[in-house]
Amino acid sequence: MEKHRRRAKEPLMEPAPASDNFRFLDNQPMHRFELHVDGELAAFSEYNVLKTGLLFTHTEVLPAFEGRGIGSAIAAKALDEVRRRSLMAIPVCPFIAAFLRKHPEYQDVVSPESRRAYRI
Repeated sequence: MEKHRRRAKEPLMEPAPASDNFRFLDNQPMHRFELHVDGELAAFSEYNVLKTGLLFTHTEVLPAFEGRGIGSAIAAKALDEVRRRSLMAIPVCPFIAAFLRKHPEYQDVVSPESRRAYRI
């Protein structure tokens, strides 16, 4: 758990450069979004499906991909997908909540109640 808290406090970086070979997918059986770089799993963001939204529980960047903006990239892509599906995001995951605080352009995918609860 301590490792997860450390990641949530790391500085948020801009999404990784477009030169990386990205593949974003929704692994529905595992309830997580995944970001693959050059065919290798680089990061994932776990979620629970609710009636009107996705409750984000944990986001992790694999050690070999840390420091390249991969966390911010998967957060942005996951929130874009929430928006595309006309759902709401519930940011229980500290990293997703921190990303939302730093990126007001995603306020529309978080309810006023969740913004208040997670200080977004």
